[in-house]
Amino acid sequence: MAHLSPANLTPGSALTDAPVLAHYTRGDLVESVHRASLVALERDGSVAFSHGGIDSPVYPRSSLKPLQAVAMVRSGLDLPDDLLALACASHSGEDFHLEGVVRILTGAGLGVDALQNTPSLPLNDDEHTRWIREGRAPSSHGQNCSGKHAGMLATCVANGWDTATYLEPGHPLQQAIVATVADLAGEEPGTSSVDGCGAPIMPISLLGLARAFATIASADPTTPEGRVAKAIRAYPLYLGGTGRDVTVLIEGTEGLIAKDGAEGVYAAGLADGRAVALKMAEGGGGVGGGPQRARPVIMAAALRRLGVESSAYEAVESVDVLGHGRPVGAVVAVGV
Repeated sequence: MAHLSPANLTPGSALTDAPVLAHYTRGDLVESVHRASLVALERDGSVAFSHGGIDSPVYPRSSLKPLQAVAMVRSGLDLPDDLLALACASHSGEDFHLEGVVRILTGAGLGVDALQNTPSLPLNDDEHTRWIREGRAPSSHGQNCSGKHAGMLATCVANGWDTATYLEPGHPLQQAIVATVADLAGEEPGTSSVDGCGAPIMPISLLGLARAFATIASADPTTPEGRVAKAIRAYPLYLGGTGRDVTVLIEGTEGLIAKDGAEGVYAAGLADGRAVALKMAEGGGGVGGGPQRARPVIMAAALRRLGVESSAYEAVESVDVLGHGRPVGAVVAVGV
């Protein structure tokens, strides 16, 4: 791909119009601010409230995974709930995650060598350290998207599609995903690019992402959408991992499905059709610090404003700011 200079690119309104929705405080001062665009939907699909640009395209990043999983189930993928949740996951690389990936692949007659996602060490701090201590190299198996890629490969086997080219945009699997994203989001996705794991990723609006999560979360459990929602609700630990904010939020909120994504994307839907989608303007990779620290805080505030009850709020609606190892401030939502 040719190098793109700033003059070649125009930021969408999800970035340029994003207001301050979180403060990072230390002592008596607001040390930093976090900007985000956000949309919340009522049960009937109407916009309950919004901030910033909700109509311009953003890459959903890993928040797209439940939509991709719906496409796989529509195309014949048939997995038990724990493994279907893993196909939606940005997992932490704990033993049960990696064992689940092997189970998906073995069921399709494949080995871990069929995975083509970008090699990485596990996200979980303990596992990450253990792999380094044991001299283990980064691998596609240990990378957080291996459940999705295993599901993609199993879908190809179920349909007799080529597994060597499953990441090509023109592959039948990827074409099915594009069609499913358009259907669930209620809009045509933009031109695809490549996600961090190597899979195609296509932009949609925050409004479209919220619509898709509302549709999946409120679906009949016998439909492909409903099967994905049921799996996420039943096995949130497979979707994220021990201590992950997305796992904690799902576990503590009745009827919720949710998925975090790189560059500060987060989407959630409820069984009654309400939904929230947000994008941090500052982006931020991974699941930890930087702008990502405000992502769960803003999501919790939006769900509270929608009237959603959750036992998880205390754990996710603020993040401690440390000084010499003790709390001296916090990341808190403002104006949501």
